[in-house]
Amino acid sequence: MLKVCEQAIRQYAVVLVVNLSTFTSGMNIAWPSPMLVKLGDGTQTILSHPLTIEEGSWIVSAESLGCVIYNPLVALLLDYIGRKYCVLLGVLPKMAAALLYVFATEVWMVIFARALQGLSDSFVFISIPVYISEISSKDKRGAFCTYFQIFSSLGIVFTLSAGPFMSYLLFNIAYAVIVGITSLPLLFLPESPYFLLNKGEESDAMNVLTFLHGSELLAKQEIKECTIKTNEEKLSMFAVLKSSTVRKTLAISITFCFGAQLVGYNAVAYYLQTILISTNTSVMPEIASVVIGVIQFISSLCTMFLTDRFGRKIILIFSLIGMCIGLIGLGLFFRLMPSDGETIIGFLNYLPLISLIIVVYCFNAGLGSLICVILAELFDGPARAFGVSISLAVNTMMIFVTSKFFPMVLESIGPAVTYWCFAGVAILMCLFVTFCIPETKGKSFAEIQRELEWKKNETLDIDSKCF
Repeated sequence: MLKVCEQAIRQYAVVLVVNLSTFTSGMNIAWPSPMLVKLGDGTQTILSHPLTIEEGSWIVSAESLGCVIYNPLVALLLDYIGRKYCVLLGVLPKMAAALLYVFATEVWMVIFARALQGLSDSFVFISIPVYISEISSKDKRGAFCTYFQIFSSLGIVFTLSAGPFMSYLLFNIAYAVIVGITSLPLLFLPESPYFLLNKGEESDAMNVLTFLHGSELLAKQEIKECTIKTNEEKLSMFAVLKSSTVRKTLAISITFCFGAQLVGYNAVAYYLQTILISTNTSVMPEIASVVIGVIQFISSLCTMFLTDRFGRKIILIFSLIGMCIGLIGLGLFFRLMPSDGETIIGFLNYLPLISLIIVVYCFNAGLGSLICVILAELFDGPARAFGVSISLAVNTMMIFVTSKFFPMVLESIGPAVTYWCFAGVAILMCLFVTFCIPETKGKSFAEIQRELEWKKNETLDIDSKCF
């Protein structure tokens, strides 16, 4: 019993430390919400002129566009220098971006800083989920992977709570200091045992697993279950893609990421304070954004306790149904909102805030918390870094598309139709999850791969070269 407790504490400690980088990435994710308002205000902006809508859309989307460009590079480095050093490399562009925020005087400098944040996020969003999935016991993997979203949400809460009430300069100085402080503990992380096995360093992998599990016997069992073999690791991308199982998994994960962003959550999150101002209700946008940020953190926290109890699929399905209801409510508000500027009273005054809370809660309690979990669990062996990076490249590409063109779509077809289209995508995604995503709860990577095979009677002889 004592050994089990010691094992859990060690794994918890590693997961908490690596997610310090996720916390600062979460701060940056919410950065546009309060900062766009300040940069667009002639009395608060530090730029040479107030921000325009077009410039604002580039600032919002430059980060995700950067991720699309950098993801292939990060995927190569993930298997070349290791998971730990990819996490550490992600700190450098993040610190450079933080300093650029502080000293920026022109729009292009802020856009460039956001692109640097995209490079940092590529390291964070690819390497950390893979790292956590590989250092965790299979019975704790689901809960540990949700820490990624919890820490991201905590960073978002910090930005949404402090950002509206601090000056632009003061907030970004604080951001730079926090990045520096949270980066130091990352130096003491152990390397992923899967990566060490991949490189043929079995003794080092044994040491790491013994440390994580608190038992040499458990470490040997983990190595025995590991499907990676030394003479199979140096495979090219084309060799990996020869596996029908890998191709099927890649198709599922890409479709999953494509739809996960077309539900429009990130478009709503990036422009959160702007949306709240546009509702013209009596609810203060600054206070409402804080409330929504806290709801996001609480919902992410809930997933940690639910994901290994109810399974991934059922949580995803209820998450998407809830998002659909919230998006329909948001669209309904904008359809019923008076166009002549008259005061909004009664339930309609609170409908946008209630709808946004439902959307934020349901996304972070399900889809947002589990997307990285699902991707890390669907792939195995040498296909993991490649598959996760390709899937996240699609994910970030769709974040760019939705965040860049969200203001234009709002203007062309109106907010009501826009949010109802997002709701329609949520329904389609619910069907996709029901029929196409396998349940990964409590299963080893090998068991998940067997479930993903094209045919139930297909042997591993064909695909064993990739596993």
